[in-house]
Amino acid sequence: MLRAAMPTPRRAFLKSAAVASAATAVSTAPFASAQGRGAAAREYYELRAYRLKPGAPTAALDGYFEKALLPALDRHGIKTVGVFTELEVNKAEATSVAKPDTPVWVLIPHKTLDSFVAVSGDLNADPAVQKAGAAYLQASKATPAFDRIDSWLLLAFAAHPAMTLPDFSARRVPTRVFEMRDYESHSELKALVKIAMFNDGEVEIMRTLGMSPVFFGQALAGPNLPHLRYITSGPDLAAHLDAWKKFGPDPRWVKMKDLPQYADSTSKNTARFLTPKPYSSI
Repeated sequence: MLRAAMPTPRRAFLKSAAVASAATAVSTAPFASAQGRGAAAREYYELRAYRLKPGAPTAALDGYFEKALLPALDRHGIKTVGVFTELEVNKAEATSVAKPDTPVWVLIPHKTLDSFVAVSGDLNADPAVQKAGAAYLQASKATPAFDRIDSWLLLAFAAHPAMTLPDFSARRVPTRVFEMRDYESHSELKALVKIAMFNDGEVEIMRTLGMSPVFFGQALAGPNLPHLRYITSGPDLAAHLDAWKKFGPDPRWVKMKDLPQYADSTSKNTARFLTPKPYSSI
């Protein structure tokens, strides 16, 4: 009597591998689009927050940025750098005032990780930087130019792979305003899901509503991970707030926001209104 052939180890292995592959495809479906489009063209961003002691003068820091850091970055081929302080905004009246003792935020785009390493590691060793930034670099222990620096490394989203400079920013319209938001997640997987939500439509909605996004980035390193961060902007505060008012009721967003694949992807949302320093190139 013939016996039924037992599965060979190879056949069993192939069957298990196929099942595992299918399971992986299902589990990664919510954020596959976040990883697969235009990866080679995506920029990196370094975002720095120079924290100051209350009431500390900023002359040495401003002098370093304007006379040393930005010119050195320009020599490295990095010509679009943002330097900002924060605003206290009254949304109901569309007015703002300078927020005291805020960090000074610096946004530096990089085409490659090598660029990030060169700037972070070698820039202050440049004799030209040391000369132009002497007041900052040689500050005494008793009167430092800053308290501490926080830094994040971010990877551009597939749906917005490179920084976009709105026309009013390129022309340095004095009333221009920026809003930086960071969305934290309770889970690393859910953080990827939220990025997928932006790539799958949220970025495009913002563009078409005139919210003038500057960049979107996934935080790869730095404090408060996991999170993403982005900046939208407007020629003035009123125009910026008006654009945001259109976002909530937009039919595309109304349909998208309750889709189950994007549920519970954000645990904290922090918004900061920013105004550029006079020498900022954003």
